[in-house]
Formats: sequence, structure tokens, C-alpha cells
Amino acid sequence: MKPIFQLLVVGFFCIPAITNLNAQGKMNNEQAISHELEVINQLTTATAVVNMPVSQLLNAPGNEALKAFFFTPVKERTLTGKRIAVIVADGFEEIELTGPVWYFKQLGARVDIVSPKFNPAPARFGLSYPDMSKTHVMAIQYLQPVGWIKFDYTADQIKVSDYDAVFIPGGAWNPDNLRYDKDVIKFIQDFNKSGKLIAGICHAPVVFASADILKGKRLTGYWNIQVDLKNAGGIVSDETVVTDGNLITSRHPVDVADFSKAVESWLIKK
Repeated sequence: MKPIFQLLVVGFFCIPAITNLNAQGKMNNEQAISHELEVINQLTTATAVVNMPVSQLLNAPGNEALKAFFFTPVKERTLTGKRIAVIVADGFEEIELTGPVWYFKQLGARVDIVSPKFNPAPARFGLSYPDMSKTHVMAIQYLQPVGWIKFDYTADQIKVSDYDAVFIPGGAWNPDNLRYDKDVIKFIQDFNKSGKLIAGICHAPVVFASADILKGKRLTGYWNIQVDLKNAGGIVSDETVVTDGNLITSRHPVDVADFSKAVESWLIKK
């Protein structure tokens, strides 16, 4: 009986020690979680996003002509038979795509939305993609993501001979995504060699800079990329629309109407 008694005594004194270890382990775990949350809170900013709703843009003082552009019925289908490729990636400025595309379609043109092939970042970047990223591109209103547009083709599926014009909208993220895609850059270079129309608004001309087609060209663009366009060999001016040969460029969303009409005029003459 002595060994059994000794085991009972040892067990009696061990139980509080085990309980204490469990409690200590729980406390350490809670402290670790608390520390991690504290760090995460320091790495995270409060949500407050600047955006640019279409209705607010059209009703802003000074934009009466832009509002009239969209609300005046289009009477003539001047671009019937023309085909336009819109090359776009995630982060495009909504009105800079939807505005011209709406107008070109009203004029009878066929418009295809073209995007780079889906190419997710490495897992270590910690990015989470919705399923629609494989078939859609994300729109923004200035800084806020607002919606998605389905694309028709990927950049490796289109041919220069299929289109009369190519158009790139702005939004700072969109051109930055496009300028690294080899299929997009090659298509722009080949399209430029064909002499067909290449058009871009806002930040879009940086894609043309990456394609090395701006040397000696007169153009414009969003204010904070104008120095980049000059460094790429362009002759930059701060105008609503600049047309030089087969290149049409504009500065920002307020220029959408003048930009769209310039594209229309160029295509009518061809």
C-alpha cells in the first residue's frame, strides 16, 4: 500500500502545480494576443476615404458643360462601324472609362474592354482577391474602390488589325498596373506603328511613356505626371486636350467631354 499512498500524495501536490502552469500558459497566450492586437492597431489607420461620385462631379460648380455633354441626347451615329479597344486594369477612374465608352457607344461604335491577364501577387504579399478579379476590373472614384466592370478580352488575345482606336482611362493605379504588362506595352507599340489612334486621359500617358512612343510628341496629362512625360521626350502643355498626329491626350475627369469629342472628330476624318 505504501507505493500507492506515495503516488496519491505526489498527485495531490502536483495538481495545483499543473493548474498553475495552465493558468500561466493561458495568461501568456492572452498577453501575446493583446500584444499582437496592439501592434496591428498601430499599423492600421482609421477608415475615411475621399471619393468622387459621378452625380457630385456633374453638379459641381464650373462643370455645367460636362453635365450638358452627358444629358444632351446624341442624335447622330457618327462612329458606326468603328471599333475601339479600351485597355484597363484595376484602379481605373470610373468616369474616365464609363464616360467616353458611353459616348462612343451612343455614336454607334463597338467598344471592347481589354485587360491584362489575371496575375495575382505572390502569397507573401498577403493580398486577398475576389473571384471576379479573373473576369472583371475594379473602378475607383478618386481614392475609393466603387465597383467592377467585366472585360471582354485579355491583352494577349487582341490584334491591331481588329481596331480603329485604342483608349486608356486614368486613375493612378490603373496605368501603373498596365505599364508593367508586356502584352499591353507591345500592343501599344504595334498600334502606334500602324498610325491608328492612341488616346489617353489623366494618368494614362505614363503607359505611353513606358512604351517609348512620346519622343517629340505634343501632349498633356494629369499635373503630377507632366514631368514624367517631359522626361520621356514629350512636349507637354497644360491644355484640356492635345492632339498630335495619332495621339490624343487629356488631363483629368473634367476634360472627359472634350476628350471624347476629340476622339470622335479624329475617327470621323479617317
